[in-house]
Amino acid sequence: MNTEKESPIPCLVYCEQSYAGLNGKTAHGLVRFTRRYDVKGVIDSSEAGSDAGALLDGKHRDIPVYADLESALIRYPDIKQLVIGLAPEGGMFEERDYETLLSALSRGISIDSGLHSFLSDRPDMVAAATKGGAQIRDIRKTPGREHLHFFSGKIEEVSSLKIAILGSDSAVGKRTSSWLLLDALANQGVSGELIGTGQTAWMQGAKYSIILDSLINDFVAGEIEHAVWLAWKEKRPEAVIIEGQGSLLHPAYPGGFEIIGAARPDVILFQYVPARVEYDGFPGHTIHPLQQQLEAIRVISGKPVTAICINRERLTDEEVEQVCREIEAETGILTVNPLSGGMSRIVSLLQEEYLE
Repeated sequence: MNTEKESPIPCLVYCEQSYAGLNGKTAHGLVRFTRRYDVKGVIDSSEAGSDAGALLDGKHRDIPVYADLESALIRYPDIKQLVIGLAPEGGMFEERDYETLLSALSRGISIDSGLHSFLSDRPDMVAAATKGGAQIRDIRKTPGREHLHFFSGKIEEVSSLKIAILGSDSAVGKRTSSWLLLDALANQGVSGELIGTGQTAWMQGAKYSIILDSLINDFVAGEIEHAVWLAWKEKRPEAVIIEGQGSLLHPAYPGGFEIIGAARPDVILFQYVPARVEYDGFPGHTIHPLQQQLEAIRVISGKPVTAICINRERLTDEEVEQVCREIEAETGILTVNPLSGGMSRIVSLLQEEYLE
């Protein structure tokens, strides 16, 4: 998808029973940062009364969590946009969700959803939207096949530095690190564009985006190539950052192969969560060791990982810094905490080795 810059739309984020866990990662991304929306509140009855930012990372952001749509509308009666912040395995709504969504549409509140359960395919939702004068946007609905791109090799025309951020698992912060790297590059006067590959990056405002996991397999490589090529053709940025998906060795989300093959990255960064033992959502499936994952990337891409970004899940600030030192000593690879300014160190390395 390629969308022009828009003024942020005031919205509520629906994340019932999920904000405190990994299934709320779309809501987490929107609370942390979005250019597309102005987030006024989060709906999750299990966390009502809290500040969404404080729950996420201890930073108060004046984004309240409400018990339900009705209580949120008491504070914001003129809201006309609801965004689905759920990101469950399989991308499906629970039956409990539909009552709230029907209520929103019938009140004239439009819905943007990134799940595989397409609201626009349900007659009751369409009827409620028609009655209320609202719109439904199913972000994961792909364009018609006639609008999709097959890999052509035009990626070789791209002269921008192509940086892919791959990871050790799903839900480890690849997207967040992508945005942080974009900001860190801009702070050093380096122009960049982010290629979003999931629904949340689109919702956060990435202009050049695809929804990789909803594409027909024949067109995945071509759509990745086209997004990178289009960003280069239109903007001529010094750097293009490609958000990774899943993990090369993940049993259910083996993402990264297409990004390596189609985007032909010049630089690969690796997002790693040292405190996680099993793959996200798959108990009993132990995450492959760090060295094995780094070697898999090297073998497939022909390039070594340039830097490692640490996800601080279940770690204190002091433990994160200790882990960074230990991994850097073990691997010889620059290892940073992206959330505490570590991306500036990566930018310095990129400027020394890749950027003029």
